[in-house]
Amino acid sequence: MKKILIVGASGFIGGFLVEEALNRGYEVYAGIRSTSNRQYLSDKRIKFLELKLSDKSNLKQKIKDFGRFDYVIHNAGLTKSCKKSAFEQVNFQYTKNLTEAFIETENIPDKFIYVSSLDAFGSGNEETMQAIKLSDKPNPQTLYGKSKLKTESYLNSLNGFPNIIIRPTGVYGPRDKGYYLVYKSIKNGIETYIGSRKQVISFIYVKDLARLVFDAAQSEISNKAYFISDLRKYTTEEFNQIVKKELNKKALRIVFPKAVVKILSFIIGNLSCLFGKPATLNMEKYKIISAGNWYCDSSDIVKDFGFKPEYDLKKGIKETITWFKEQKLL
Repeated sequence: MKKILIVGASGFIGGFLVEEALNRGYEVYAGIRSTSNRQYLSDKRIKFLELKLSDKSNLKQKIKDFGRFDYVIHNAGLTKSCKKSAFEQVNFQYTKNLTEAFIETENIPDKFIYVSSLDAFGSGNEETMQAIKLSDKPNPQTLYGKSKLKTESYLNSLNGFPNIIIRPTGVYGPRDKGYYLVYKSIKNGIETYIGSRKQVISFIYVKDLARLVFDAAQSEISNKAYFISDLRKYTTEEFNQIVKKELNKKALRIVFPKAVVKILSFIIGNLSCLFGKPATLNMEKYKIISAGNWYCDSSDIVKDFGFKPEYDLKKGIKETITWFKEQKLL
C-alpha cells in the first residue's frame, strides 16, 4: 500500500483529496495544524500528522519519524490576510521549508503535487477574450497570486525533485464557503454582478479536481504545470442562471459599477483589519472579481492524463445545492 501525505487536508479541497486517496486504496496521512477542524476527516483509516510548516527542524523530525511518502500533495495556503508579508511567508516560505525538509532528510517523494492557482498567472485579455494559455507570460495582480508564482518558480529551480504544479480555476462543490455566498444571495432574491454580466470564467467541480490530481500523481509525467478546468467556457450570468434554476428562484439583477465595488472593497477591507480579521471583500478580492476574463486553456490535461470531467456546471451545481439543502444551509 502506497503512502500519501496530503498537506492542508482539513480545507475544502483537502477533504475531497483525502476521500479520493482512501477510495484509491492509499495509506493516507492528513497533514494538518493542531487547531485544524477535523469535521470531514472522520474516517478511521486516516492517520494524522500535525505539521508546523513555519519550523523546518520540526518538519524534518516529523518526516524522519513517519518515513518516506510515495506521494505528497501540498494543498495548504493563505488566501486572505491583513498583513501583506503573510502571503509570501505562508505560501512561499512554508512550502520551501517543507520541500527542503524532504530533500535534507533524503525522503524525496516519487511525486510532489503543488496546488497553485490560476491567480498565479493572472487574468486574461479582456479585449480579445481569448483563453489564457500556458505559453502566455504570467502577470498576477494580487499578493496571493504573486506568492503562488514565486513558489512555482522555486519548485521549477529544484533538480531531482519531481513535481507537478496544478492551477485550478473556480473550484466549487459541497462544503465550499466562497460560492455558497452566491447561492445564499440568490436564495434571498438578489443576483449581483460587477461591471458586466458577461465576465468569462472557467470552473472545476471539486471531485473532478481531486480525481485529476491523483491521475497526475500516478502518471509518469513530472516537472510540468497545468491549468485545471472542466474544459468549458462560462459566463457569470450562465452560472447565476443555473443556480436560480436549481433553487427555483427569481432574483433581482444588480450590476454594480466597478468604481463602487472598489471603494467598498477598500473600506470594508480596512475596517475589518482594524478588528483583526480580514474580510471576504477586500482590495485583493476586488482585483479577482472585477477582472473580465478568467477563461483558460486546459487541453494539456486531456493530452497528458486523458482527463474527462464527470461534471459540467449544471450537474455540479445540482449536487452542490442538494448538499447545502441537506445541511439546512439553503
